[in-house]
Amino acid sequence: MGRVTERRRVIRVRDGAVDTRPDTLVAEEPLEIRLNGRPLAITMRTPGDDFALAAGFLVSEGVLGRADELANIVYCAGATDDGRNTYNVVDVRLAPGVCVPDITLERNVYTTSSCGLCGKASLDAVRTTARWPVGDDVGAPVRVTSKTLSALPDRLRAAQRVFDRTGGLHAAALFTPDGELLDAAEDVGRHNAVDKLVGRALQQGRLPLSGAVLLVSGRASFELAQKAVMAGVPVLAAVSAPSSLAVDLAAETGLTLVGFLRGSAMNVYAGSHRVVLPAAGSD
Repeated sequence: MGRVTERRRVIRVRDGAVDTRPDTLVAEEPLEIRLNGRPLAITMRTPGDDFALAAGFLVSEGVLGRADELANIVYCAGATDDGRNTYNVVDVRLAPGVCVPDITLERNVYTTSSCGLCGKASLDAVRTTARWPVGDDVGAPVRVTSKTLSALPDRLRAAQRVFDRTGGLHAAALFTPDGELLDAAEDVGRHNAVDKLVGRALQQGRLPLSGAVLLVSGRASFELAQKAVMAGVPVLAAVSAPSSLAVDLAAETGLTLVGFLRGSAMNVYAGSHRVVLPAAGSD
């Protein structure tokens, strides 16, 4: 969908001068996700990549893990009184034989653009068993240098096309351990941006993301650490602080968690064995 931005007239004050001009705003609209026709969740998101968002959300919920488990995703028509399709409701259909979870007891169906986790009945409900334990590195473990990590925020920023026009979006990106950009997504909610990345990876048959580094703008919440683990991502980095529960989850699961990634500075909170640090006394 193309409703990523909208135009509004604003009164602008600069150095005592006042004028009226159009301003570009990031769009924010609700998306209802249905599973086999039944309402599952509502999230506030930036329209676009809605099918990937829904698929990625279901990966983080432990419902999906392979492309062949997904039959199709469609927009639902008739969401308004006159029957127009608002493109704000999607229905995810699972392939025959894929288990449909009980969605009536565990989830309050409203989530916000800042915290998709708020609808969980308890923290225990989100400690789902991952299909691909990130602590069990198959073959050679992912290793990323601190120098490479330091370069990632600028590369993510360069990929934020809508942010340049609005200044109002979070972003997430997947990189190789050498710093090559694999994919990037923007959204008013950083958890939605991650879901879009994971959903595209599912649709393209690229899960688990066992050789990738996930970078998110802003902080690293428990939910983002959960999404990384559920997608098989071994390294999660954030430009701001992690929460205590995110650090706990990373330590429990073997996830490498890096926070306050700004310039050459960073904090490694868990999984330091994957980060190649500079030698003592080096520049």
